[in-house]
Amino acid sequence: MTDSTILDGTVLAGRAFDPVEGRVVVEDGEIAAVEAQSTHGSDIILPAFVNAHTHVGDSIAKEAGEGLSLTELVAPPDGLKHRLLRAADREETVAAMRRSLRFMESAGTTAFLDFREGGVPGVEALEAAAEGLAVDPVMLGREAVAAMERGDGFGASGAEDGEFSRERTATAEAGKLFGIHAGEVHSGDINPALDLDPDFLVHMVHAEELHLDRVADSEIPVVVCPRSNLVTGVGAPPVADLAERTTVALGTDNVFLNSPSMFREMAFTAKMADVSAREVLRMATIHGAEIAGLNCGLIEEGRDADLLVLDGDSDNLAGAENLVRAVVRRAGVADVSDVLLTGR
Repeated sequence: MTDSTILDGTVLAGRAFDPVEGRVVVEDGEIAAVEAQSTHGSDIILPAFVNAHTHVGDSIAKEAGEGLSLTELVAPPDGLKHRLLRAADREETVAAMRRSLRFMESAGTTAFLDFREGGVPGVEALEAAAEGLAVDPVMLGREAVAAMERGDGFGASGAEDGEFSRERTATAEAGKLFGIHAGEVHSGDINPALDLDPDFLVHMVHAEELHLDRVADSEIPVVVCPRSNLVTGVGAPPVADLAERTTVALGTDNVFLNSPSMFREMAFTAKMADVSAREVLRMATIHGAEIAGLNCGLIEEGRDADLLVLDGDSDNLAGAENLVRAVVRRAGVADVSDVLLTGR
């Protein structure tokens, strides 16, 4: 028996997110049709978000470390984050991560790419936190090849923290994702990171012209985390320059620094970078999905039905004349009226 759902309203359809009055027909977790027709409904239907870079393990200590530098906060092995993770027991860590995942789910995130500390036990802890939830963790293990093998890939801290060629080779042989931090504090680790031919780079705050040219030539995607970069004081990523050269996705980074809200990340990015609202929405949806190899992020036939419904008649959104701009710069969790996730 077919499981069917119909959502009516204004649909932000396709890669251009063109507003279409109509309905989305969902059958067995897949978008079966997008139909233009008069509905007179006020709902806004858009793809659910893909958060392309997180560290959810530090959910145990939100807003810790005020006034500390990036190195003092997160540098392995003795940054504040790592000390907190070592001090927390597994039950506490799993419970804190689960609360963050529940928030992401309720705020319209269908999947997130997590750089998972703690080796194999760290990957298993995130699996336990996600059990029974629809939000889907793409787990990039750290610290050991075994963590990559247990998860969905490897998440390297940065070329200055290790050589990583062994981990890169093993990840490629396993056919899994390899991501690496680069250019967060300075530009010196960008070329070594690019030399590893990663599947994606994270941050690239200090990318220079020669690095931008290499990114363009290699077509390696970049995940930017502007709010995190502001909090840690390292600068602002050149979002527009990167977007001219490659696929750019959005991530919220460490939970203990920022809430894992893609609404907040979109609004901040749209207001600090010279890029269109449509491009920012792509960064929050289809671009992250493409990096992760997921079949979501767009409203079109054949995609997984990972959808977010906003109340277009909320006090916050009523009267919006440019819906895409309103979704990106104005909408928030309070405007969410429904979340439909496939729960891969």
